Amino acid sequence: MVRVATIQMVSSNEVDSNLSQARSLVRQAAAEGAEFAVLPEYFPLISDDEAAKLNIAEDFGAGVIQDLLANEANKHNIWLMAGSIPLRTADDAGRVASSCLLYNPAGECVARYDKMHLFDVCVDREKEESYNESSTIVPGREVVVAKTPFAKLGLSICYDLRFPELYRALTGKGATIITVPSAFTYSTGKRHWQMLLCARAVENLCYVIASNQGGQNTENRSTWGHSMIIDPWGNILASLEQGPGVACADLDLAHLEELRASFPVLQHRILGV
Repeated sequence: MVRVATIQMVSSNEVDSNLSQARSLVRQAAAEGAEFAVLPEYFPLISDDEAAKLNIAEDFGAGVIQDLLANEANKHNIWLMAGSIPLRTADDAGRVASSCLLYNPAGECVARYDKMHLFDVCVDREKEESYNESSTIVPGREVVVAKTPFAKLGLSICYDLRFPELYRALTGKGATIITVPSAFTYSTGKRHWQMLLCARAVENLCYVIASNQGGQNTENRSTWGHSMIIDPWGNILASLEQGPGVACADLDLAHLEELRASFPVLQHRILGV
């Protein structure tokens, strides 16, 4: 049994305020007994200007944001997942990687996943709501499963959720918990967020921890919230609606293995990845 936390934030274009909010919520998660906590995508900064993330980008392994994450993980003796931060890339000075980092309780970064699928879409033509992540982000190429003492974690970020082949690949690498830090828009989240999360949990017989942004982040951007923790049958174990907060649940990994043994759908695949 492991106690986990999904952390929901309402990040803005004020980096210091966002980091203070993250620090407070990680502390709350630890106080509620969480051994593993997940921050949402874009937790250090959400701006209407796509290029703003370039100004706070860090080199991998050094920087104010990464120092905070390492310190908080160590201080609270917790496994901490940073939903996404911008990291500089060696071969593209005009774009960054949108990277999910996992820290162990010693404050060491033990895994990194760079977001594969980039959100280049027009959500609402009438409201002129559109996004173009590829203008400032270099897509990742590696499927990442991180080994911890309590489970193998399959890493993903937000728009990845719409690509089930990624999650099948994560399960194929042994993942039993899948993490989905996100900044799902209000309009798309209202329609698809919960059904996609539950589908990923059920079809892969795994736990899902989904940490979302949830509120009015900027004048022109609002996010759906409804961060949740889901079991392999698609049951919602814990959730938040809107606003910053923490929701915890106890995951029974032994039960998950029993379930996979008695209901061996993963072994019945004919078409695989």
